[in-house]
Amino acid sequence: MKKLFTVLFFTVSSIVFSQSTWKADKAHSKVSFNITHLMISEVTGNFGDFNIEATADDTFSNPNFNVEIKIASIDTDNDGRDKHLRSDDYFGAEKFPTMVFKTTNVEMTGEKTFKLTGDLTIKDVTRSVTLDGKVNGIITNRRNQKLKAGLKITGTIDRLLFKVGGKTATLGDEVEIVINMEMNQQ
Repeated sequence: MKKLFTVLFFTVSSIVFSQSTWKADKAHSKVSFNITHLMISEVTGNFGDFNIEATADDTFSNPNFNVEIKIASIDTDNDGRDKHLRSDDYFGAEKFPTMVFKTTNVEMTGEKTFKLTGDLTIKDVTRSVTLDGKVNGIITNRRNQKLKAGLKITGTIDRLLFKVGGKTATLGDEVEIVINMEMNQQ
């Protein structure tokens, strides 16, 4: 019995200690979105101010993400539209300055792909969302000998469920999320 506990302890310890913290390299990462406009085209935009951290092993399997995005950093290449999106009509950036995502479950769907489920909070609404993730590759950074991982995370959310704007013929309800990032092992 003692031997079983010893083996179990070392197995659990090796799993826990093989995890490390990873942070997004903001110079090589982008948090973007697309939304249908007038049912004929798409408007794209991004959030320039964000913090993305993950806990994962050296192969980036079973990652656990914590994401904070500053709403005021929204950029659609149109100052008037950006100001309107920051207003209470949409995001209410003054009252709700940060959008947050925290992983609740990861399901590996392939050697380098996964389904990432987590709680997304926009404004005062928190809902569970599932996103698709892909590890594009992992290399050793020659400068510091730490690992660097390239990832892409995509998914679609219904903006109305998060009280971002109202029902309108001008905008689609669904927003496509695309996050391309390089993560640096800490």
